[in-house]
Amino acid sequence: MTDKPKVAHRNRWLVLAMLLVVYTFNFLDRQILGILAVPIQENLGLSDSEFGIIGGTAFAILYSVLGVPLALLADKVGKSRVIAGSLVVWSGFTALCGTAWGFWSLFLYRLGVGVGEAGGVAPSYALIADYFPVKERARAIAIYSLGIPIGLGSGVLLGAYIAANVNWQAAFITVGIAGILVAPVFLWIVRDKPMPKPEGVREPMLAVLGILSRKPAFWLLATGAGCSSMAGYGLALWVPKIIAVQFGWTQPGELVKVGQFMASLLLIGGTAGMFLGGVVSDKLAASDRAWYARVPAIAWVLTAPLFMAGLLTTSPVLAWCFLIFANAFNTLWLGPLVTASQHLAPARMRAGTSGAFLMINNLLGLGIGPWLMGAISDQLKGGYGVDSLRYAAIICVGLYLVAAVLVLLAIRSLKRDWVEGEA
Repeated sequence: MTDKPKVAHRNRWLVLAMLLVVYTFNFLDRQILGILAVPIQENLGLSDSEFGIIGGTAFAILYSVLGVPLALLADKVGKSRVIAGSLVVWSGFTALCGTAWGFWSLFLYRLGVGVGEAGGVAPSYALIADYFPVKERARAIAIYSLGIPIGLGSGVLLGAYIAANVNWQAAFITVGIAGILVAPVFLWIVRDKPMPKPEGVREPMLAVLGILSRKPAFWLLATGAGCSSMAGYGLALWVPKIIAVQFGWTQPGELVKVGQFMASLLLIGGTAGMFLGGVVSDKLAASDRAWYARVPAIAWVLTAPLFMAGLLTTSPVLAWCFLIFANAFNTLWLGPLVTASQHLAPARMRAGTSGAFLMINNLLGLGIGPWLMGAISDQLKGGYGVDSLRYAAIICVGLYLVAAVLVLLAIRSLKRDWVEGEA
């Protein structure tokens, strides 16, 4: 009898570990495009605007929209099944990116990657909420979200090494096949936790959206996260190329140097910030839920000037010092804001709630951010030449300050809109 709690405790951390592995592939498959920007643009003849569309808009079109129905499907047919199936789809299309011959073929393949990844995140958030009590949830989501910096860092490092030693096509094919091989292992280990549900209750999409649409906290938190993601996803796609130009690392053999520089920032800064965001917000929000909004707001206010300083300096050492902290503060928001958003609707609607939150976040962040940075760069080329992308990024990091204001405005309604209770 005494062993059962220990087994349950061990199982939930194993589930979290497998979710982390899948999420790492999620962002590895996204970020590998960024480190390959120079060879892809040269080989396929793409402008900054076109590459921004492929890196963000193409991915976001169906990724954002399908997130809600796939999240609701996960509530009905099983979260682990939807996650595993999604992993196979997005990994398969990632491998196909290695066969692209022009703008439209790469656009369509990235569209397919977005379709697959649409079914991964919201059901994962819901599984974490099923396995972890509310007092540990922001921490668990923060650990799961370590997949973002680990995936981003692995993407730039692996992409750089494979492209330098083989070609950019081989980089896509390699990581795509690896993701497909992980899917059956995930499905074998991860099981949905049985959840009691009142008989006769159904949760159609309109029911979930109907509840959320009446809550100002949801709109302010989701839009604030979206503004942050516009800057964040734009930087994730373009900073490898900016760094290469900024420090003159533009020769084919120097791609690995850019990959190492970026990987160290993402793996050290990103993982530290992601984990601390969950731990700090769990501790502070135990006495005041407003900290779920205050922690991200404070972090974003610090993020903007640090990115500006890192992108303006001519010293790689100084840039690394500024950007390591910028990457840490940039990732603090995920644990607290996702936890807060899940308490804006009843527990049985968690996957649908997460899907709605992610839909807004990704339509703004992925749909607009990478394209916007590329479009501004194209407009600035006449005056700034090869540095146009760097100044476009500096303009866009101002969105972090907008995000901070929006989530601070959400504090009063967050306390009123909060839904207590567990499933």
